[in-house]
Amino acid sequence: MKPADPIALRKSRRFLLMIGLVFAAPMIVAGLLTVSGWQPSAKGNGQPILPQRNFIAEKLQVRLADGQIYPWRDSEPRMTLVALAGPDCSVHCLAALTGMAKARVMLNRNQSRLRLLYLGTPPAKAIDRTAMEDYWQLGHDVDGRLARYRPTAPDTVSAVLVESNGTALSFYPAGFDTSGLLRDLRKVIR
Repeated sequence: MKPADPIALRKSRRFLLMIGLVFAAPMIVAGLLTVSGWQPSAKGNGQPILPQRNFIAEKLQVRLADGQIYPWRDSEPRMTLVALAGPDCSVHCLAALTGMAKARVMLNRNQSRLRLLYLGTPPAKAIDRTAMEDYWQLGHDVDGRLARYRPTAPDTVSAVLVESNGTALSFYPAGFDTSGLLRDLRKVIR
């Protein structure tokens, strides 16, 4: 039997070591990033509501325009997007509300899994109010428990996304990006 060529043997060992490094490199980088404190996240566009709140457990009541109390838990599992208007809802507020309604429509076949609830004084113009009622249920927070989420600047609107079991998931402060809201909705509504 012929002895192995030492140069070829070293070359094949280096080649094997390089293949091992190619597979080990991502794990080494991930370990270094973890040790350094960096963690990837699937960050949403809304702010998480902490500490977590459950509107059913809190018995948070919203009275609708027709006098009924809003049911946080529906007959089928559906999320609720609560829009909280600042004072004097007009042009900018209506544009944000229209963007939210469009985000619901963009859910396509899943749009029925999202309810839209508007809390505040509806716009003064009858045309705007009628158009809103096509997409939104109108109501008010009976005990003012959602006041901390309501914007104080005129002609603004903020939003709270509520799960079908009444748990408030995310808060979208005034001036939020409706396309970011749509991305969040697509993640949670399937």
